[in-house]
Amino acid sequence: MTITLIIIILTCIISFGAFNNSRMMEDLIFYPPAITNRKQYYRFFTCGLIHADYGHLIFNMLSLYFFGEFVEEKFVYIFGDKGKIFYLLMYVAALFVCLLPTFAKHKDDYHYRSLGASGAVSAVVFAGLLIAPYVEVGFFFIPPIIPGFIYAPLYLIISAYMDRQGHGNINHSAHIWGALFGLGFIIVVGKFVADYNAISEFVAGVKLYLQAKGYTN
Repeated sequence: MTITLIIIILTCIISFGAFNNSRMMEDLIFYPPAITNRKQYYRFFTCGLIHADYGHLIFNMLSLYFFGEFVEEKFVYIFGDKGKIFYLLMYVAALFVCLLPTFAKHKDDYHYRSLGASGAVSAVVFAGLLIAPYVEVGFFFIPPIIPGFIYAPLYLIISAYMDRQGHGNINHSAHIWGALFGLGFIIVVGKFVADYNAISEFVAGVKLYLQAKGYTN
């Protein structure tokens, strides 16, 4: 069983439980004042195991499933026997890192709460797009239409705009920082642990895509 599938199963089980248990939801949700005043740092991680509703859960877990299996396999190729460990490390670390800006902004905001695995899922997706920029993807449930090297910057630009505008109850900041962490992780850890040059591989992947489409010779 892959690490990705284990994460999905665990997240679904805990999310299902929290849907019917408000106390469980409150104990696990990201609530900045509880971290500021009661040092409940575990909330950085447990909030990624619960979701607002079934739609939220399904979207995140489908995204993780479609990209996670691929990225996990690539990590094994890059890091060898330790690939799965580094993949899990990236996912768990992303849960924490993606919420640091949110915590800094809302550490004393008693009305703020956040939940969901979106930040960590974004880390997985963007790590995958850096490794394989030629993979074609779409927005939300739109079929694959554009290559990853175009999708990635568009996603960040749109997320930054929506975060600035404060659209909806979505923590766009977590998406952005999760995505950037995924990029940074594979660049830095890949270079120093496995001598993997993610930037060079990315450029080669873009060239490969353009050649396949007949845009370059």
